[in-house]
Amino acid sequence: MKWQQVQDGPSAVYVVVLDPGEDALTELTAFARERSLGASQVTAVGAFSEAVVGWFDREDKDYRRIPVGEQCEVLSLIGDIAVADDGPTPHLHAVVGLSDGSTRGGHLLSGRVWPTLEVVVRDSPAELAKTHRPDIGLALIDLEARP
Repeated sequence: MKWQQVQDGPSAVYVVVLDPGEDALTELTAFARERSLGASQVTAVGAFSEAVVGWFDREDKDYRRIPVGEQCEVLSLIGDIAVADDGPTPHLHAVVGLSDGSTRGGHLLSGRVWPTLEVVVRDSPAELAKTHRPDIGLALIDLEARP
């Protein structure tokens, strides 16, 4: 992973470029924690050699895993970074395109980069907290909580 800060100030902007073989979620989580990001927007394009997206099952309160076991284009990757119990945590959704033109999409659970993933992270001076909601089974941004 390589990164460069392309805008200074309280609303910093970073460009993060992931290398072949890196896991997108692992690397972006490490980047967010190293930079102490607390309220950021994330967008990206690139490709994965394989990925797993998830669809949240309300009754099971867990993600149904949707494996994508082939090279795929990252057509859209969007999300946020907020502070959870264990530190800054990305919440990312992805749509990937397959060789036949079909797509798969959902919550990004993992994505093995190939050949690149080009990510733009727009931070803000605010900090947003995620609070675990047992009734839902997820940690969600809580505008009343303080990180």
